[in-house]
Amino acid sequence: MTEKLITNFYEPSRELHQKFDHVIGEFGEGLWSYCRYLTGSPWDGEDLYQETMLKVLGGLYQRWHPTNLKSYLYRIATNTWIDHCRREKRNVCSLLEEHAPTEEFTDHLDVAEALEELFQLFTPRQTAVFLLTEVFQFRADEVASIVKTTPGAVYATIRRMREKLKNRPRVFKAEKNTDYHKNEVIKAYLKAFNHGDMEGILALISDQVHYEAALGFIEVTKDEIRNGSMSHGLPGHKAKEFILWGKAVIVVLADSDKGPVVHDIQYQEVENNQIVYHRSYFFRKEFIIAASKELGLNPQLIKEPFINWES
Repeated sequence: MTEKLITNFYEPSRELHQKFDHVIGEFGEGLWSYCRYLTGSPWDGEDLYQETMLKVLGGLYQRWHPTNLKSYLYRIATNTWIDHCRREKRNVCSLLEEHAPTEEFTDHLDVAEALEELFQLFTPRQTAVFLLTEVFQFRADEVASIVKTTPGAVYATIRRMREKLKNRPRVFKAEKNTDYHKNEVIKAYLKAFNHGDMEGILALISDQVHYEAALGFIEVTKDEIRNGSMSHGLPGHKAKEFILWGKAVIVVLADSDKGPVVHDIQYQEVENNQIVYHRSYFFRKEFIIAASKELGLNPQLIKEPFINWES
């Protein structure tokens, strides 16, 4: 009885998710960038983005007043990250006011360069204040509400941060790592994928695998994969290994009239010579576009019949 009731929720939930995706579409790119620089990592930023979307979708029912959706999204992302940092015993810090007249900042600062260093130089709350104010153009009172402080503390924090950024020593970027996977199971997975050998891939997967395409679907057994995401076979594309933001990943490339385009990005975890975890970013527009840029490739914007990101 309980399983039948839960099953009855599936279709309405998916319809609600589609409507939600449409409503928040205009905020997705900015929010993803915010999560990336707030966490200091595209990978952690993507995780934060996904968690934020799930929390917002699951929490809007608690709002009884008209909601500024943009501010609400950034509030949930900020608080989720700060809570995570508190659990890890990181110094979140208090934001102190200072008795000095507030003023608009007119001095030059290379914000694009500074973004890469915020995570190393400042606490999570300071980083949030800087990003919200300097990059995403929230007003001081809006920022104060999001990070739970006062407008005076926002102005004071920005002033101190800008001074520190101007006087910081320059950091030289390390060369990109090009050490691909050495795992034999991953090599076998690539070979099977590129030969269209679905049974070969299934043979490499644990019966209790966690197989997900965030924020699209989750499958938790090999039978669910066989009867679900692989029920129509493999897509017929080619897969190659790349190093993306320091992580070895598999990039699935589709043919187009402009050359190969990024269809999907995946990574797997292997234990006891079996794939026990598979993650796909097929449905993640902001991630796929940012990753494609990093790899020097074009993203596939139309994935029939599921996705049209051109519109």
